[in-house]
Amino acid sequence: MRSKLFVPGSRPELFAKALAGPADALSFDLEDAVAAGRKAEARANVAGLLADPAARASGKTLIVRVNALDSSEFHADLAAVVRPGLHMVNLPKAQRVEDVAAAAAAIAQAAYANGVREPVGLLLNIEAPAALRRAASLAAAHPSVAGLQLGLGDLFEPAGIARREPAAVQQVMFSLALAAAEAGVFAYDSAFADIADAAGFQAEAELARRLGFLGKSCIHPSQVPLANGAFRPSEAEVAHAARVVEAARDADARGVAAFVVDGRMIDGPFLRRAEAVLRAAGGGPR
Repeated sequence: MRSKLFVPGSRPELFAKALAGPADALSFDLEDAVAAGRKAEARANVAGLLADPAARASGKTLIVRVNALDSSEFHADLAAVVRPGLHMVNLPKAQRVEDVAAAAAAIAQAAYANGVREPVGLLLNIEAPAALRRAASLAAAHPSVAGLQLGLGDLFEPAGIARREPAAVQQVMFSLALAAAEAGVFAYDSAFADIADAAGFQAEAELARRLGFLGKSCIHPSQVPLANGAFRPSEAEVAHAARVVEAARDADARGVAAFVVDGRMIDGPFLRRAEAVLRAAGGGPR
């Protein structure tokens, strides 16, 4: 899931193009991108999309960002979109463990009512100081939590922190990555609002990848190829990872726990990293 493109639920004319595009995942938005008077319309649009066989045939990860747990729209959102074919619900503004547990229970209830038999994961937005402080606990609050998604605009702007301040961005990314690692879920990077600044998007995506993030949110189709490229391992990385995995097989046969590849000492953590690189490149153990 190198790239995740936001698609407003109130813009069904964009759905087919998004399904045919290069994004690994699509996040159909019922929250910020939809005006208050069009929530029901957006829900119906997204429910229709999920019922369309073309959506499942696209092979994309399908996500819906619902309205917040304490909003009047939340339960109606779930009733409409927790349908066969949905992979994850993106929950905004969760700040307490109790919020996550309540959301997970509501999703399970909607899934049962709608005959959904495949698990529906939870992607939690971390977009408030309290949420960042409790991120590992939020991620561990329910087994359905699949990942933590950073929301830098919501996190920084109300506090008067510049969204593009490099030191602040790196510190928060690092904190979120470690929280996700503690809970055993993935970390996902924030959206980047300056659509015209491709270089800025690219730099932030490359930083996120170096810090262990799975991919980056995109608010415009032009950002998708940049995210895909930033989160694709280089040929040199893939070649090194393949040598590590091959050397590990030989070392295991000889009963050796640590060994040298390309002048570097390799043991368990580095082997797991090499396996992850090969998975990201489309090969290696799952």
